[in-house]
Amino acid sequence: MPLTTAYATFLAQASLGESVTAFNSSNARIGVGDGTTAFSSSQTDLQGTNKYRKGMDSGYPTRSGSTMTFQSTFGSSEANFTWNEWGVFNASSGGTMMNRKVESLGTKASGSTWILRVQITLSV
Repeated sequence: MPLTTAYATFLAQASLGESVTAFNSSNARIGVGDGTTAFSSSQTDLQGTNKYRKGMDSGYPTRSGSTMTFQSTFGSSEANFTWNEWGVFNASSGGTMMNRKVESLGTKASGSTWILRVQITLSV
């Protein structure tokens, strides 16, 4: 999965010990939206009109080797629209978008609860 330019800059900053906001249990969010614009590494947010960021479920994110796993549960009154895109962020608004995936996941209706789990493996 391609990563954003902003995340590449984040990795460089973190590698040099510069101050960054971690993608940890306090800050990480999975965002979903209804945008269908093709991915571009220069994007810094979801592209849809409707978008919603949700914090991590208890115990997430996790890491095994170079694979990170993020998981959020979207409750019955949250993100009730067509999910066509998703991404991982380190803030409830603004911040750094790690990645963005354009993918039709269906339409979440009021009264339903959806869980989105994202695994990202960094490789060379």
